[in-house]
Amino acid sequence: MFLLILKSVIKMKQYRRIRDLREDADLSQRQIGEAINIPQRTYSYYENGGRMIPPHVLVALADYYGVSVDYLLERTDNRNLNK
Repeated sequence: MFLLILKSVIKMKQYRRIRDLREDADLSQRQIGEAINIPQRTYSYYENGGRMIPPHVLVALADYYGVSVDYLLERTDNRNLNK
């Protein structure tokens, strides 16, 4: 029972920042998908919380936008990468 509840909570997480960054750049989901080599439908699932974003996709998105993974995951409001 606990595992079922945990899965539903995890799936409900929406990744608002990837949507906001995409919209700020006036890009479509298809364009972002092509840029990071995933189908538009898969990207849509990530953006809307239908699927968890795998680490390699998070890194690709962070690199594409020049932000940190922590920023994408809303763990910080600092867009800058730690270098």
